[in-house]
Amino acid sequence: MSITKAIFPVAGLGTRFLPATKAQPKEMLPVVDKPLIQYAVEEAYNAGIREMIFVTGRHKRAIEDHFDTAFELEYELTQAGKNDLLELVHSIKPADMECVFVRQPKSLGLGHAVLCGERLVRGEPFAVLLADDLMVGDTPVLKQMVQQFEALQGSILAVQEVPAEHTKRYGIVAGQMQSDRVMAVSQIVEKPAPEVAPSRLGVAGRYILTPAVFEQIRQQPRGVGNEIQLTDGIAGLLRSEKVYAYRYEGKRYDCGSKEGFLEANVELALQHPQVGAWFKQYLQGLHLA
Repeated sequence: MSITKAIFPVAGLGTRFLPATKAQPKEMLPVVDKPLIQYAVEEAYNAGIREMIFVTGRHKRAIEDHFDTAFELEYELTQAGKNDLLELVHSIKPADMECVFVRQPKSLGLGHAVLCGERLVRGEPFAVLLADDLMVGDTPVLKQMVQQFEALQGSILAVQEVPAEHTKRYGIVAGQMQSDRVMAVSQIVEKPAPEVAPSRLGVAGRYILTPAVFEQIRQQPRGVGNEIQLTDGIAGLLRSEKVYAYRYEGKRYDCGSKEGFLEANVELALQHPQVGAWFKQYLQGLHLA
């Protein structure tokens, strides 16, 4: 079975970026010239996914508008003969891509946000992408995971090795390595202290999950932060299904932090075909110590 649907939990308030996020969604913050959410959607699209499910909250209308038709803008670009810009605007939402929006009525955690998309998934395996985690690779990270799913036919979590002192920021997995990059997961713990963490493999913001996870999420009590944790639902899934961790090839920028956001802007600006050469020269001219 192939993966055709992806859930994007985008209802968070983005308080770490105030005041910038007071009136705009954090997912609409630009990295160079594209908002964070567009990077995630493009990654899903390049992995073969065509149905994008956005779990939103209040004040997230800008995300819906971004993936909607902008008639006035397109008319002005057409009249001005700016065909390159018109093509760029059209590329945001290709004709064969469907965008669906559902509200998360209360901020009850990532597990609850995923649960809000259950009816739209319609009993199929699906992907979850966190836009805060901007992932880049020669092969898009989610495409790597879809390829693994085709072979394994089980839930897959993207993981990376994290410093011991950072385990309390991640869901941490342990298990038996099946190959250089694939682990059969036997344990997953949400944000453990370094001294009790079962490993240093932290879950990044990409998942492929079977629909059985929904019932497991429903059965879980409130977890860390008094929230319904996706990690706890996956831990419950381990009792009835195989779950795999995949050490992806690529780089993750934690754009939920100001440091990671700035890092992404600098490194992707250096790679940008229009401004990369200029920006490199500009940085060299700063004579930073």
